[in-house]
Amino acid sequence: MNVSVANLLETEALAIRIGHAALAGDVILLSGDLGAGKTTMTKGIALGLGIERMIKSPTYTIVREYQSGRLPLYHMDVYRVAGQTEELGLEEYFEGDGLSVVEWGKLLEDDIPEEYLSITLEKDADNEETRLISLIGVGKSGLAFLERIEKSKGEKE
Repeated sequence: MNVSVANLLETEALAIRIGHAALAGDVILLSGDLGAGKTTMTKGIALGLGIERMIKSPTYTIVREYQSGRLPLYHMDVYRVAGQTEELGLEEYFEGDGLSVVEWGKLLEDDIPEEYLSITLEKDADNEETRLISLIGVGKSGLAFLERIEKSKGEKE
């Protein structure tokens, strides 16, 4: 599924839909250049889960947990620990009772879970506000997650 969004509000609306569609054990791997909107996407996903706390990038803490929504949100940033993620025990989050959102998720390499939703954000060269967002389901649960998001299109956000 490919979506073009014109601004931060449209990015947030899509992210809220994703949060609404999430189930316990779902994993999202976020990719995109610096400033592409990975943390903005996570903020919207948190809103879709009913989490109203401020969402901060976990760049220096690696994992931030938010427990106040309908599902726990495990927000991770593996940029600084690329190639060293095996010791972090991230699979406990991936197999847990919440939604795992991993910024720079492709850097997990061998530790990438078998099933996940890949979300890639790309900046538009002609308009710095516009993003092309690509969602790809990988594995059975990743494909089911993508299907729930697609079915929610048109439902009230």
